[in-house]
Amino acid sequence: MLHIGGNAHDARQIRELLVKSSSEQYDVEWVETLDDGLERLRRSPISVVLLDLPLPDGPGSDAFEALVQAVPDAPIIVVGTDAAEEVARLMVQKGAHDYLLKNHLDSYWLPRAIQAAIERKLAEELLFAETERAAVTLNSIGDAIISTDLSGRVFYLNRVAEAMTGWPRAEAAGRPLQEVLRIVDGITKEPIEDPLTRAVPKSDGSILVSHSMLIRRDGVEAPVDVSTAPIHDRRGLMLGMVSVFRDMSAINATTQHMSHLASHDPLTDLPNRLLLSDRLGRALSLAQRHQRGLAVLFLDLDRFKYVNDSLGHAVGDQLLQALARDLAMCVRSSDTVSRQGGDEFVVVLSELEHTGDAALGAKKIMAVVAQPHQIAGHELHVTASIGISVFPDDGDDAETLMKSADIAMYHAKDQGRNRYRFFKPDMNVHAVERQTIETGLRGALKRQEFVLYYQPKINLKTGAIVGGEALIRWRRPDRTLVEPVQFVPIAEECGLIVPIGRWVVHEACRQAQAWQEAGLQPIPVSVNISAVEFRSGSFLHSIDAILKETCLDPRYLEIELTESVLMAQNEPTTSVLRALKDLGVQLAIDDFGVGYSSLSYLRHFPIDALKVDKSFVQGITSSPDAGAIVRAVIGMGRSLHHRVIAEGVETRDQFAFLQAEDCSEGQGYYFSRPLVAEQFAHALETGVASRVS
Repeated sequence: MLHIGGNAHDARQIRELLVKSSSEQYDVEWVETLDDGLERLRRSPISVVLLDLPLPDGPGSDAFEALVQAVPDAPIIVVGTDAAEEVARLMVQKGAHDYLLKNHLDSYWLPRAIQAAIERKLAEELLFAETERAAVTLNSIGDAIISTDLSGRVFYLNRVAEAMTGWPRAEAAGRPLQEVLRIVDGITKEPIEDPLTRAVPKSDGSILVSHSMLIRRDGVEAPVDVSTAPIHDRRGLMLGMVSVFRDMSAINATTQHMSHLASHDPLTDLPNRLLLSDRLGRALSLAQRHQRGLAVLFLDLDRFKYVNDSLGHAVGDQLLQALARDLAMCVRSSDTVSRQGGDEFVVVLSELEHTGDAALGAKKIMAVVAQPHQIAGHELHVTASIGISVFPDDGDDAETLMKSADIAMYHAKDQGRNRYRFFKPDMNVHAVERQTIETGLRGALKRQEFVLYYQPKINLKTGAIVGGEALIRWRRPDRTLVEPVQFVPIAEECGLIVPIGRWVVHEACRQAQAWQEAGLQPIPVSVNISAVEFRSGSFLHSIDAILKETCLDPRYLEIELTESVLMAQNEPTTSVLRALKDLGVQLAIDDFGVGYSSLSYLRHFPIDALKVDKSFVQGITSSPDAGAIVRAVIGMGRSLHHRVIAEGVETRDQFAFLQAEDCSEGQGYYFSRPLVAEQFAHALETGVASRVS
């Protein structure tokens, strides 16, 4: 303890009084002047300062302020005479812990006052630490907190509350809570009842107010949830309230976003099946109530898979996004455009006056879809097939209308695509037949119902059979022979084309090897491979395995690919084609000229043959353009050292034209229809298929 001021007699008296105390032992240092005291305090800390007034070297108030700066952590006790009482009282007001009169000092009250000052200072430090800890904690949490007294006036805001309300703590203190925390109902915008008033009758409980709106000091609104609870003293009496409120803007935005994702297609942001079902149900209710018409349009893009196959799924996705935007813009705000998945869309046209309005809507949609689309540097052209069902003629519930529109859409595709068709009851027969085909296909491989026919390829100079194309047929249990055009598209849609295609390659290779083992002339057999098969991860491995299993020399297998497969020109396509050539397999481009023709892949890919599409061959004698195209393809093939095979040769004039243009090979009904294996073997042996003279 440091004793500052007084004289030697005063210092000795104080020391003696403290020595007589039996509770504590104090080490007392005495200095006569304030300057000496400040010097001593700079050397080491002191637990208590006893300031003896008056000081010889400074006014009391100035001395006290100097001491507070020198020892902010130690209690200061003022000792003085009656004459210095006013100065001493001022010091107590400024923070001195006690004031003692010299003539009242004794061995009991002096140590007691010192001990009380020390304990009080310690309590103050603890309280400050707790207060600081509480303040840091309250300022660190994400929720806003406002405390009020029992009269409802604000006495505390944390930083989050300051930011959310726009009220600094200093300005908010003492103001009514309703002025600082302005809360209104989120829907009605009516002010919410004072939480303090509501809490008084139930002083042991809290109040939660959800879906409300906070109005900031500057008038900006923010959605909040508010929880208000009473503050009690030790006796359980209410002292005030604490309100905790949270900004729900981000949470509400996230909730809305998640709800949007759950009801919208992630690629196009159009309503998905879930939201379409809800909107169609609402539209039907309105149509029934108001006796108005309603139409469901089921839209499927024609040959969209060729875009994916040739240019990749990234370009296909961009095209779908562009089409989605265009479709949404060409209908009314009361209508709904939904993506069902893949390249299928559904449009609900509500509040129709006449059935013909649905046809007008379909025509408008077809025109929008048919416009050229600039995607990733490509000008893409697609069309749409649309099926239309109408309420109430074709159904009075959502499921029936959707099914009817779907059936009508498939009917539009079967009639040539790029058109719309209204649903008719007899279309159900076609739909049932389609379902019957799909069901039958799923067991056809196990039941060994598929059979291969072989159409001879003829050397147009010599008339010799130089190859054969394997063509699949499906002989159903009732012995009906189904052409591939009737079941292959369905097999592609339901995922069966890969195992069926693998069977075709295996059977063709087995038969070609069997003919050779029977002593017949070795010729290559060609198999048409779809894009789905080619892009399956196991395609190359399966070809290699089949060749090894059947023992067929790879040069006697020719794989025919459409141009759409080759147009992608990506690394996987290139690597598979080169691997096939490394095996020794021959490669041909089927239906050349009708797809996304590009001369670049003729340079990049190891192609052996070009097959001129039959639509050009059959137009040779009737269309100068078709003849010019065939002539150009033959010349190009000759220049690139590719064999050129003309498909669909049916007349003598077509044959004569091809022969005159020095076309390599031909196939078609003019030479032979597709033959079963035994018939083809006989043709190989006798040459009866040739008509070359």
